[in-house]
Amino acid sequence: MDMTRYRRVVTWYVEEFADSLLSSATNTVDAYRRDIDGFVEWAERSGLRGPGDVRRLTLRRHLAYLSTREYARRSIARKASSLRRYFGWLTVRGVVPVDPSRGLSAPTGEGRLPRVLDHSEVEHLLEDPRPSRDDTASWVRSRDDAVLEILYGSGLRVSELCSLTTASVDLARGAARVMGKGAKERRVPLSEPAADAVERWIRDRTALGLGPDTGEVLFVNRRGRPLTPRDVRRIVDRRAANPTHPHALRHSFATHLLDGGADLRVVQELLGHASVSTTQRYTHVSRERLRTVYEQTHPRA
Repeated sequence: MDMTRYRRVVTWYVEEFADSLLSSATNTVDAYRRDIDGFVEWAERSGLRGPGDVRRLTLRRHLAYLSTREYARRSIARKASSLRRYFGWLTVRGVVPVDPSRGLSAPTGEGRLPRVLDHSEVEHLLEDPRPSRDDTASWVRSRDDAVLEILYGSGLRVSELCSLTTASVDLARGAARVMGKGAKERRVPLSEPAADAVERWIRDRTALGLGPDTGEVLFVNRRGRPLTPRDVRRIVDRRAANPTHPHALRHSFATHLLDGGADLRVVQELLGHASVSTTQRYTHVSRERLRTVYEQTHPRA
């Protein structure tokens, strides 16, 4: 039995909550379950052990976090609704004495972007000299190198990276086909270091016979199963010089392109944004960085 799943069922009552939604359609129940599972995963990373540890401020921070992950306002509003129903149910059952979600609404505005990594932090991630303690250090290192090179070098969302297949990468042409939000496909460039890292990973994976049951999925975990967003988070945690989130690599990709003079429309296309207004948020970050550099380096600033 998956003990993590078992602990979640017992501690957070997610399955019991889903089973209580007798009058809801199957798709609706699945959406509630995904929303609450996502919240529980985030909460446990923050050190919370169960619903009793959750406060109203916790829920507001979670919604603010979602806004930095490029969720549409409608999606965040739905997740807030899921949390209200979930904690309302927990309150009725007596699991929590006071409903922390009462009056909870989705935050307005754009939300803060994750901190942009500076070039030394990126270099540490990609060229981490620390030896691995794992017996399978060689293949783990080659996989992690490929994952991080693609996240930063191509600006992919974590979900997009996890869904890459061996057929979707064209190493000879240095490109990859990515399935983004709304099932929209786009073609992104692979940097030379990324292509080299992917080639090494495929060679190591083939030699070890990893993931025979994963079909065409490109990246697999230690059990030979498709890599998950949680696996990617662990990779970043192992390699980062400072605490950061995988999505920060995507933000750093966009900001560094704009700092280097890239056209906004090109960055929009690379990121797979439906609207250029979404991409324009990065221009504010870039201007702030330029201002900081100016103030720190110009003698008359």
